[in-house]
Amino acid sequence: MLQAEMTELYVREINKLIKEIGQYETDAELWKTKEGINNSGGCLCQHLTGSLLHFIGATLGNIGYIRNRDNEFINSDKSRAELISGLENAREVITHTFATLSAETLDKEFAFDFAGKQSTRFYLLMFLGHLAYHLGQINYHRRLI
Repeated sequence: MLQAEMTELYVREINKLIKEIGQYETDAELWKTKEGINNSGGCLCQHLTGSLLHFIGATLGNIGYIRNRDNEFINSDKSRAELISGLENAREVITHTFATLSAETLDKEFAFDFAGKQSTRFYLLMFLGHLAYHLGQINYHRRLI
């Protein structure tokens, strides 16, 4: 069923992301960009939080989260603590949601179709790759800034 494994991997990656955000020397550095880098670490963090809460929390966990994807890519004055709080919430939502998923739900076609008609399990693995990809970008951004 992979639920325990997916929960462990998502929690591990979110914990790494929390650590990454916490390692920025100042809150202002989260929002800096340099030539050739379109997204700040803060924007990527907002994007990941929004994506997780939307596709897992709202779609599978029915938490009522309403996503505004465009706002995820706007620099803000959020602090490291605020971003980390959002990630901690996402981690809790994911852990709870995964605990409630049945094998039947994982085998069902996912509610959104932007990578072909695939099972929920397929999309959850794809979202894990998305999380890891942007985590790597944030690590690079932090070291570059």
